[in-house]
Amino acid sequence: MLYYILKGISALVCALPRGLCEKMGRGLGNLAWLVIPSKRKLLAIGQIKMCLGADDDEACRIAKESTVRFGPMLFEVLRFPLIKKQPENYVRIEGLEKLQQGMAAGKGAVIAASHSGNWELMGGAFAMAGIPLVGVAMKQKDSAADKFINEYRTLIGMHITYKTGVREMFAMLKKGWAIGLIMDQDTNRHDGIVLNFFGKPTNTTPGAASMARFQEVPIFTSFMHRDKAGFHTLIVEGPFYVEKTADKREDINRTTQLINNAIEAHIRKYPEEWFWLHDRWKSLRD
Repeated sequence: MLYYILKGISALVCALPRGLCEKMGRGLGNLAWLVIPSKRKLLAIGQIKMCLGADDDEACRIAKESTVRFGPMLFEVLRFPLIKKQPENYVRIEGLEKLQQGMAAGKGAVIAASHSGNWELMGGAFAMAGIPLVGVAMKQKDSAADKFINEYRTLIGMHITYKTGVREMFAMLKKGWAIGLIMDQDTNRHDGIVLNFFGKPTNTTPGAASMARFQEVPIFTSFMHRDKAGFHTLIVEGPFYVEKTADKREDINRTTQLINNAIEAHIRKYPEEWFWLHDRWKSLRD
């Protein structure tokens, strides 16, 4: 039932003017900020103060705006059927030629991204620009919601696999596809490596560097920025190659730190667009 409800809402949203959807999205985002538990708000504000050196008022403003933006982001996902028809009206890719050249050998590539801007649209933007992209997703707890979001991801050109589908990722990489990995969330101590992020020891997933080293393919960093008019710029940097020495661990650590640095630099530039509600240092406190 939920699947059909979401499809109906999407059809309605697609029939509405873009400007109205933006206003409704921000309204929904502001409502979401009101109902978020105080503990989670304080976590976000505390992380902002720690990372950016912001005072209480500025940290609260950034935390709120970081949350409110999820409203317009949701409406954009619901409007994927429209965005597919005219992607140039919604997003441009800065540095696309770098990625195209890096993939010209047919060996594929790894795209290291973050939860900044509309990351759901990011993979679709690459796909609609002709980049064969595998989006690595987390399976939703509700099967209907999972079916809906994956249908819309594939609608705009992505191939979706779950985080557990490591064999499929390597198989697609060998066929020349780009593998998109979100690299900015905390992981468990067993799977992660502790590196520097905003000057603090941080548990980091080594997936991008590990995969790129094993397959000897380039890594590209990719971040989304959404301006006040609702237009997105997708920024691509690279290629970066993982050095292959006798010290595998150091090779992976060095490249993963480079990715951390790139994510940090983007967040510092656009702090309101990052997912501050995520507890980035949780596993190091457990």
